[in-house]
Amino acid sequence: MAAVEFVGLGSADDAWMRDAACKGLTHLFFPSSAERPQARERREAMARQVCRSCTVQASCQEFARSHHEYGFWGGESEDERHAAGYRLIAPIGVRARAG
Repeated sequence: MAAVEFVGLGSADDAWMRDAACKGLTHLFFPSSAERPQARERREAMARQVCRSCTVQASCQEFARSHHEYGFWGGESEDERHAAGYRLIAPIGVRARAG
Protein backbone atom coordinates (compact mmCIF):
# COMPACT_ATOMS: atom_id res chain seq x y z
CA MET A 1 0.00 0.00 0.00
CA ALA A 2 1.21 3.47 -0.82
CA ALA A 3 1.77 6.00 1.92
CA VAL A 4 0.36 9.49 1.88
CA GLU A 5 3.25 11.76 1.01
CA PHE A 6 3.16 15.41 1.89
CA VAL A 7 5.58 17.10 -0.49
CA GLY A 8 6.91 20.51 0.41
CA LEU A 9 6.16 20.45 4.11
CA GLY A 10 7.38 23.45 5.96
CA SER A 11 5.29 26.38 4.83
CA ALA A 12 2.78 27.78 7.29
CA ASP A 13 -0.03 26.75 4.92
CA ASP A 14 0.68 23.02 5.18
CA ALA A 15 2.48 22.61 8.52
CA TRP A 16 -0.65 20.89 9.90
CA MET A 17 0.02 17.92 7.60
CA ARG A 18 2.74 16.59 9.90
CA ASP A 19 0.04 15.81 12.50
CA ALA A 20 -2.49 14.25 10.11
CA ALA A 21 -3.92 10.89 11.22
CA CYS A 22 -4.07 9.71 7.59
CA LYS A 23 -0.33 9.35 7.09
CA GLY A 24 0.31 5.97 5.48
CA LEU A 25 -3.35 5.40 4.56
CA THR A 26 -3.49 6.59 0.95
CA HIS A 27 -5.64 3.61 -0.02
CA LEU A 28 -8.48 4.98 2.12
CA PHE A 29 -8.37 8.58 0.93
CA PHE A 30 -7.90 8.19 -2.82
CA PRO A 31 -9.79 5.75 -5.07
CA SER A 32 -8.16 2.98 -7.05
CA SER A 33 -8.79 2.94 -10.77
CA ALA A 34 -12.23 1.66 -11.76
CA GLU A 35 -13.49 1.73 -8.17
CA ARG A 36 -17.09 0.51 -7.91
CA PRO A 37 -19.67 2.62 -6.03
CA GLN A 38 -20.06 0.09 -3.21
CA ALA A 39 -16.29 -0.08 -2.73
CA ARG A 40 -16.15 3.72 -2.67
CA GLU A 41 -18.79 3.85 0.05
CA ARG A 42 -16.86 1.36 2.19
CA ARG A 43 -13.53 3.13 1.61
CA GLU A 44 -14.95 6.55 2.44
CA ALA A 45 -16.64 5.20 5.59
CA MET A 46 -13.25 3.96 6.80
CA ALA A 47 -11.60 7.27 5.86
CA ARG A 48 -14.31 9.16 7.74
CA GLN A 49 -13.48 7.15 10.89
CA VAL A 50 -9.82 8.16 10.62
CA CYS A 51 -10.82 11.81 10.16
CA ARG A 52 -13.08 11.79 13.22
CA SER A 53 -10.08 11.13 15.47
CA CYS A 54 -7.75 13.55 13.66
CA THR A 55 -6.61 16.68 15.46
CA VAL A 56 -6.14 18.63 12.20
CA GLN A 57 -9.45 17.78 10.50
CA ALA A 58 -10.61 21.41 10.20
CA SER A 59 -7.30 22.53 8.66
CA CYS A 60 -7.39 19.59 6.27
CA GLN A 61 -10.93 20.35 5.15
CA GLU A 62 -10.13 24.02 4.58
CA PHE A 63 -7.01 23.10 2.60
CA ALA A 64 -8.98 20.74 0.34
CA ARG A 65 -11.68 23.30 -0.24
CA SER A 66 -9.32 26.17 -1.03
CA HIS A 67 -6.98 24.07 -3.21
CA HIS A 68 -9.71 22.19 -5.13
CA GLU A 69 -8.35 18.80 -4.04
CA TYR A 70 -9.48 15.39 -5.23
CA GLY A 71 -9.99 12.52 -2.80
CA PHE A 72 -11.27 12.39 0.74
CA TRP A 73 -9.98 15.26 2.91
CA GLY A 74 -10.97 16.54 6.34
CA GLY A 75 -13.90 14.15 6.71
CA GLU A 76 -15.35 15.21 3.37
CA SER A 77 -15.62 13.47 0.01
CA GLU A 78 -15.30 15.22 -3.35
CA ASP A 79 -19.07 15.00 -3.75
CA GLU A 80 -19.65 16.58 -0.33
CA ARG A 81 -17.26 19.45 -1.12
CA HIS A 82 -19.02 19.95 -4.43
CA ALA A 83 -22.43 20.01 -2.72
CA ALA A 84 -21.09 22.61 -0.27
CA GLY A 85 -20.21 24.88 -3.20
CA TYR A 86 -16.51 24.07 -3.60
CA ARG A 87 -15.82 23.12 -7.18
CA LEU A 88 -13.04 20.96 -8.55
CA ILE A 89 -10.94 22.57 -11.26
CA ALA A 90 -11.48 19.68 -13.69
CA PRO A 91 -14.69 17.98 -12.56
CA ILE A 92 -15.41 14.41 -13.63
CA GLY A 93 -18.32 12.00 -13.28
CA VAL A 94 -21.40 13.27 -11.48
CA ARG A 95 -19.87 16.68 -10.90
CA ALA A 96 -19.41 17.24 -14.63
CA ARG A 97 -23.05 16.33 -15.37
CA ALA A 98 -24.40 18.47 -12.53
CA GLY A 99 -22.43 21.53 -13.66
